[in-house]
Amino acid sequence: MSTQDPMGTQGQPARGTGTGTSPGGTTGQGAESVRQYVPRPSPGYDDARAGDARAGPAPGGLAKGLTLLAAVTLMLSGTWNFLEGLGAIVKGGFYVVLPGYAFNVSVATWGWWHLIMGAVVFAVGACLLMDMLWARVAGVVVASLSAVINFLYIPYQPVWSVTVIAIDVFVMWALLAPRKRYA
Repeated sequence: MSTQDPMGTQGQPARGTGTGTSPGGTTGQGAESVRQYVPRPSPGYDDARAGDARAGPAPGGLAKGLTLLAAVTLMLSGTWNFLEGLGAIVKGGFYVVLPGYAFNVSVATWGWWHLIMGAVVFAVGACLLMDMLWARVAGVVVASLSAVINFLYIPYQPVWSVTVIAIDVFVMWALLAPRKRYA
């Protein structure tokens, strides 16, 4: 009999004590090949979730701040577009329609476009607050569509349309800025 402790230093049976059983059911030295000590990884060794395609360097503070600002700006822009569309639908006589404009669309049609686009822009901004990747992509698409719609709306509200276009360009820039933190 050996003078070693039957349980090793790590809670595993010590080698050569004859306490393990081999696959055939006998005790002896054959148990070494069945039960071997495997060290545990240190804490924080593999914190990346398996299957997470976005694992990598965490975004820096500036990228998080720009994303937050873009999300809030999208939500405000969506609210403004929604209210502008609602105003065009309810009180279409407020907007002056220019004769001979290249795009002959009624004010009510523009109102519905703004109303629907405002709701979508607000929803994308709210999802962007949760830092969803698809919301970043959708935010760029929605901001570019909003800029195009407001460009076509310039004859009706020129100052307001140019302001919203500038906000949409800022949102696109903020969402497309690099997110990697460089050491």
